Amino acid sequence: MKLPFTQKEFLTVFENYNEAIFPMQIILYLLALFIIYLLIKKKPWSNKVISAILSFFWIWMGIVYHILFFATINKAAYFFGTLFILHGGIFLWKGVHQKKLRFSIVKNTYGFVGLILMVFALIIYPTISYSLGHVYPTSPTFGLPCPTTIFTFGMFLILDGKYPKAILIIPFIWAIIGFSAAFSLGITEDVSLLVAAIVTLWLVLVKHKNLSN
Repeated sequence: MKLPFTQKEFLTVFENYNEAIFPMQIILYLLALFIIYLLIKKKPWSNKVISAILSFFWIWMGIVYHILFFATINKAAYFFGTLFILHGGIFLWKGVHQKKLRFSIVKNTYGFVGLILMVFALIIYPTISYSLGHVYPTSPTFGLPCPTTIFTFGMFLILDGKYPKAILIIPFIWAIIGFSAAFSLGITEDVSLLVAAIVTLWLVLVKHKNLSN
C-alpha cells in the first residue's frame, strides 16, 4: 500500500505528539490502570466510569492524535479522527447513558485473554517497541491508536452477555488500516494489533454462538 508519507515523517508525528502533550501520557496510563482496579474492586458505578474512560480514550485519539497531529502528514486522518470520536460517543451512549456495558473479569478463556490483551497494551507492547528501536519520544505511547485499540479489544472480551454490534465495528476497521500502514512502514510491533483483532473476533463469534444456543 502506497502511503502519502514516509516512516521518518510518521515517527516525527509521534515525536511532536509526545512532546506536546507531556505529561498526559502518564495520566492516560493511570486511567487504564484505574480501569483494571475497578474490574478487580467492583463498585456500583464501575461500569459507567469504565465506559466513560474508554470514551475519553477514543475521543482523545480522534481529536488530539488524528486531527491535530496525524492530519499534518495525512489528510485521511480527518476521516479517521471522526470515526474515533464517533466510537467514543458510542461508549458514552451505550455504557454511560443506556448502562448496557457491563464489564467483569471471569475465570474463563474470555477473562484470561482479555486480561492478557490489556497487559500486553500497557507493558509488553512498549517493551517490544523499545527493543525494536522506537524510543521515546518517537515511540507509540499508550493513548495512541494501536496500543489503545489492543487495550480496547481486551475490554471487549470481558463484557457480560452479548456484544452491542455498534462498539465492535470501528476498532476492527482500524485494526486492518493500522496493520496495513504499520506493515508498509516497518512498525513491526503493530502486527500485534491485527493478531489481537483476529483473536477477539474469533472469541466474540464463539461467545455469540454459545449464547444463542
